[in-house]
Amino acid sequence: MLDHCAFNGDADGLCALQQLRLAGELDAAVRLVSGVKRDIGLLQRVQAGPGERVTVLDIAHEQNRADVARLLGAGARVRYFDHHFAGELPEHPGFESFIDTAADVCTSLLVDRFLTGRFHRWAVAAAFGDGMSGPARALAARHGLAAEEIRELEELGLLLNYNAYGDSLADLHFDPVALATELLPYHDPLDFVRLSPSFARLREGYAADMAVAAALEPWRAGEGASLYKLPEATWARRVSGVLANQLAARDPQRALGLLSARADGDWTFSLRVPANASLEADAFCRGFATGGGRKRAAGINRLPAQELESFARRLLDSYPHAAP
Repeated sequence: MLDHCAFNGDADGLCALQQLRLAGELDAAVRLVSGVKRDIGLLQRVQAGPGERVTVLDIAHEQNRADVARLLGAGARVRYFDHHFAGELPEHPGFESFIDTAADVCTSLLVDRFLTGRFHRWAVAAAFGDGMSGPARALAARHGLAAEEIRELEELGLLLNYNAYGDSLADLHFDPVALATELLPYHDPLDFVRLSPSFARLREGYAADMAVAAALEPWRAGEGASLYKLPEATWARRVSGVLANQLAARDPQRALGLLSARADGDWTFSLRVPANASLEADAFCRGFATGGGRKRAAGINRLPAQELESFARRLLDSYPHAAP
């Protein structure tokens, strides 16, 4: 059987892929398709037919519905692991769903569940990278990981996630498909942390970019939300995801929005909201044509520059009070 795998290029997608490959759940010659974090229409690039299987990791079904139907209609099997809003799923014998949109799961945790914990360290790193420190620490505690091991896995998840952000692959330190190849020989993610020159390169790049970001102040703020604005610069595009998670963790009772300038003059947007926010993050972002995500973290791929002021008002009006 010929295998294809479309995976989100962030920590969650990479670590989900790594677990499945180590478990022998994908053919050694699997055809990989990925891209930058916000390149979620990946199934457009997959062609598969009878006798072939497509595994999808950490990419919302809602935005790939037509291509899932196309692949199933062509005779391929589709296996779907994801935690984003999915919309209506197909009722088809060739479609296998491992989708769970609960706020405390990510795709790698779903794969860890599927594999009954065989490669749980990769799932711990992914959960940290996806901004889910609570579930990450709970899984680490369940398997008796030491404090230093947890710290290293947290840094790995952070850096894998950091690598995925940019307008194009040229913004990234590593193409996610190439990074997946770098990860493959390492059964233990801590060996990658301690031995790989690629990890050292990510660590150095992250430190340099975050040093520039340290002076950032809110562009607009209200009682229940803050909105930051990043300039049109490569470093800014790279830090947007991890910076959003860090700023949200610093002020956990308020919604946190981060606008990032695109090279074409428009903007992208990342949103993080408290667990008990009155409006979930994906619900807010799905109000825009290119928006989507999950309950606590979501985003919009394109906002016209002339709409930023009205957008800022809409965000602050949507979160008028800090969460109790």
